[in-house]
Amino acid sequence: MNVAENAELAGLPGADLIAAGVADAAAGRETIAGELVKIGSPRLRGCGIDVAVTPEQALDADRRLFRLLGAAHGRNAHSHYNALIRQLVSFEQALEGRVRRARMAAT
Repeated sequence: MNVAENAELAGLPGADLIAAGVADAAAGRETIAGELVKIGSPRLRGCGIDVAVTPEQALDADRRLFRLLGAAHGRNAHSHYNALIRQLVSFEQALEGRVRRARMAAT
């Protein structure tokens, strides 16, 4: 599923952030959005979103994200990290709901 062009994702919380992260991960850029998407890659893949990440990269994504946030926000890195994780989880839950409803409608 191409996140940037998928109209089904419109209106989901954090869709723009996730789309940017998928693009960054695919391009090999180490960004806040890209590392966030790598953290969520197992659930995102389960919903049909392709995330360019190896299992090793996914395991270390949380540390890379926190390092990037530390460089950008200093002492406030932890609160930014928690907010981003909440946004990721909210997106994943909303997407899983849409996917579940679409599968039920197709049967």
